[in-house]
Amino acid sequence: MKHETIDGGGLSYAPCRYGMSRIFFRGPRRRLDQPYYAFIGGTETYGKFIDKPLPALVEKELKQTCVNFGCVNGGVDAFVNDPTIMSACHDAQATVVQIMGANYLSNRFYSVHPRRNDRFLRASTVMQAIYSDVDFSDFTFTRHMLSALYAKSAERFDIVVQELREAWVARMRNMLGQIGPRAVLLWFSNERMDNTPWNERESGMQADPLFINVEMIDKLRDLVAEVVVANPSEVALARGTRGMYFSPMQQKAASEMLGVACHQEASAKLAPVLRKIGQR
Repeated sequence: MKHETIDGGGLSYAPCRYGMSRIFFRGPRRRLDQPYYAFIGGTETYGKFIDKPLPALVEKELKQTCVNFGCVNGGVDAFVNDPTIMSACHDAQATVVQIMGANYLSNRFYSVHPRRNDRFLRASTVMQAIYSDVDFSDFTFTRHMLSALYAKSAERFDIVVQELREAWVARMRNMLGQIGPRAVLLWFSNERMDNTPWNERESGMQADPLFINVEMIDKLRDLVAEVVVANPSEVALARGTRGMYFSPMQQKAASEMLGVACHQEASAKLAPVLRKIGQR
């Protein structure tokens, strides 16, 4: 599946690009020469299978252009080294940064695809030394690789998690420094933003954002205007895939994502925060 051609079960994403960026974003393409709010994040921000995802809902509420820079399976690496997008976020009235998993970035142990950050490229010599009993050619996706490493040795895996967390905080500080102080961090997940060990969460390796805890978020608060936590209610989660667009083959994938009602609740929390920042 090419990055720019995402099958949405009949839903048109009108893929577009901005400036010199190589990422295809959800369209239609918006003007950046008039006031706007920017949104960067992963699959949830992009709004896969959803007609009106979070940025579109906030736009309707604020009556102000909201540019969706969401990237399917994107992490921090998809944005931090993209001058076009960093410049657009810096120039926005405010930028919403969805908190994305620490598994989606290159680090001392392994490299990911520069845009499709869920794709594993290669293990470093350091990683190969730590896991000399693993054949890394077996892996295409980072989450699959990490699951295999944890199953092989939980003790050795702690070293990997610590590296990912430190790399994530450093990369996020870099990105937020480029965006400027009008950034808003958004925790949009059914996981609680706390310090529960990742392997004690019910979702385990499937948690999203993976390996992120509140201690890491606290290290970024001095760089942002606000941190918004949008945990869907039980009512929203119970609505499941109602109102989403997907083919029969995509049923399982859609059922694992935050649905329409979850986006509506997140919009209700986020819109007043952005309105306040925009008025400063």
